Amino acid sequence: MEAYVPPASDAASVSQDETAARIRELKASLGSDVLLLAHHYQRDAVVALADVVGDSLRLARAAAEATARHIVFCGVRFMAETADILTDPGQAVYLAEASAGCSMADMASVDALEAAWDELAAAGAGKVLPLAYVNSTAALKAFVGRHGGLTCTSSNAAQALSWLLSQGAKAFFFPDEHLGRVAARELGLPLTETAVWDRGKARGGLDARAMAEARVYLWNGFCVVHQMFEPQDAAAWREKEPGIRVIVHPECRLDVIGEADAYGSTETLSRMVDAAPAGSKWAVGTEINLVARLAERNPDKLVVSLSPCQAICANMYRTRPKSVLRVLEAVAAGTPPPPVRVDPAVAGQARLALERMLACA
Repeated sequence: MEAYVPPASDAASVSQDETAARIRELKASLGSDVLLLAHHYQRDAVVALADVVGDSLRLARAAAEATARHIVFCGVRFMAETADILTDPGQAVYLAEASAGCSMADMASVDALEAAWDELAAAGAGKVLPLAYVNSTAALKAFVGRHGGLTCTSSNAAQALSWLLSQGAKAFFFPDEHLGRVAARELGLPLTETAVWDRGKARGGLDARAMAEARVYLWNGFCVVHQMFEPQDAAAWREKEPGIRVIVHPECRLDVIGEADAYGSTETLSRMVDAAPAGSKWAVGTEINLVARLAERNPDKLVVSLSPCQAICANMYRTRPKSVLRVLEAVAAGTPPPPVRVDPAVAGQARLALERMLACA
């Protein structure tokens, strides 16, 4: 393959159409050496250029199965970390926009989890196994791996929780309180057997009785986007559009899910709308970029955002086609940017938790 010589003009100075054309040219030149992964919450212009588009579970599988030497991830940092953990040492994962983080992942540090773990042990909680939502740092996934637990996505949280409880243990679910509560409810656990662990208080703010009765401890983290949806949003749409179906992501609060007709991962929500008959109506409670894309590809249906507010993930929105172009130009020139690299000691433990997740999916 001939070496690609990037144009003299800087990526920031070209139009969106020119950027897209240059990205396609670079992908054709690099061939199977490069793979572009994008999350559903990315803007349309990025999704249109991706090789694989999906939720966290689908993208984790795509990374694990990839043979490309260069994987460009259009998402947030924890996703790129997961891809690096699941790929071989000879492969490199680049986060298209290095500043794209996740506020939910930042709500649970490994130091805080270690302290909470010690407090549970000191309080005589008994056998506890950790369950980390994939929206967490590599360090937290490693914590889970070395303590015998596993990670999960919104697609398989209930299955993962069921597996933990079947080990004769209690579960400590983090960092998303709402997904953990939904998973527990799916398994038929009463709310009295779940307890919110307040990360800002000693012993999670739990008294001895709550500590003893709980089978699932829920770290009080959340997604800032899905926190925006309210129960009254469903009532408002049903009044405005009789017959509309309300579907939401399980990162929403339980009172919102209680007002919905169904809930599920981004993949599940997408399939429900795409497979629905013409003329059906849908109010979708998840990030606006996906909702808008569903509306565009289903013009024979009414597809709207459940929230009257702009439910957008600011971190996902950081990535633009020009972010991708900068990475691809550098790769093609033989001077790739620094890849996302998880320390091998951390990666080994985290991989155990991720492999258990994939086996549970």
